[in-house]
Amino acid sequence: MLYWIAEQLGFPGVLNLLRYLTFRTGGAVATALVIGLIIGPKFIGWLRVRQGKGQPIRSDGPQTHLAKVGTPTMGGLMILTAVGISLLLWMDLRNVYVWACVLVTGGFGLIGFLDDYDKVKKRSAKGVSAKARLLAEFTIAGLATALIVSHSDTDLYLPFVNGPVADIGWFYIVFGAFVIVAFGNAVNLTDGLDGLATMPVIISCIAFMMIAYLVGNAKYAAYLGIPYVAGAGDLTILCGAVVGAGLAFLWFNAPPAAVFMGDTGSLALGGALGTVAVTTHHEFVLAIIGGLFVVEAMSVVIQVFWFKRTGRRVFRMAPIHHHFEQLGWSEPTVVIRFWIVAFVLALAGLSTLKLR
Repeated sequence: MLYWIAEQLGFPGVLNLLRYLTFRTGGAVATALVIGLIIGPKFIGWLRVRQGKGQPIRSDGPQTHLAKVGTPTMGGLMILTAVGISLLLWMDLRNVYVWACVLVTGGFGLIGFLDDYDKVKKRSAKGVSAKARLLAEFTIAGLATALIVSHSDTDLYLPFVNGPVADIGWFYIVFGAFVIVAFGNAVNLTDGLDGLATMPVIISCIAFMMIAYLVGNAKYAAYLGIPYVAGAGDLTILCGAVVGAGLAFLWFNAPPAAVFMGDTGSLALGGALGTVAVTTHHEFVLAIIGGLFVVEAMSVVIQVFWFKRTGRRVFRMAPIHHHFEQLGWSEPTVVIRFWIVAFVLALAGLSTLKLR
């Protein structure tokens, strides 16, 4: 909105700063951070009153988690509020790629909210059925990818390879939808310990903030041999808003957490990252930068597959962060070490931009 106002006025004086993505991205980070910190205490208090006993805790989980009974969930609403206000202030309202990301972020957030609400209302850890959730997620992700493809190409790019490897045509919609849904659920599975998912999401967003900026600049994209997508640079503002809102949420989510993100936040943030990756044609780089989330999701897939075939478990408990808890690692130890892994993987993913 601020960009549109400045544009209508001809970018006079200090408003000329709004021409620059870097300035608007910094503004988005600061705005989301301040909003999150301001609304946090009252928001958490409101959730505590509304939810009473808070999020149900799995009885078959680590016994240390039973101390968290009564902690409110749906903290993702706080993140989405901060991100939404920040985006409306700093984004170019005509950018179709940002609106595609907004569609996924808001849609996945709604699905997560309904799931969290069902858990709290029924006092059960099950929530909405998996089939219903996946159907809704694929519908939203498919629409967003179709919107992206209508303004971009359908080329497929691989890390360490200069230029596109194939044009997969309209199958890109299926591929893109799968990436978005898979990553949304991967982040959702990771959100099992205080602060565990929040910081890796922030780290991934910082990495994709850089990628989106480079992909949206023709000169940088040509120099690095990465795809050029006109307008994708505005996704830096979205990533910046998530970083700011994520830092504000982490203030309240740090152990011992005063509020849980819930599916409302984890599904939305994972979906947002997936959509940014699809828009910038860095889906496979996302698997590296967000490798922690991939490992978390794969640990669940492996556990379920192997247990159904043999009746035995590969891990003591899945997702894999619970496995390390069962090995005797304290919750803060698991969280901090996983943060370190996420940081290293982000650096590895960014290195692919030059090694082509």
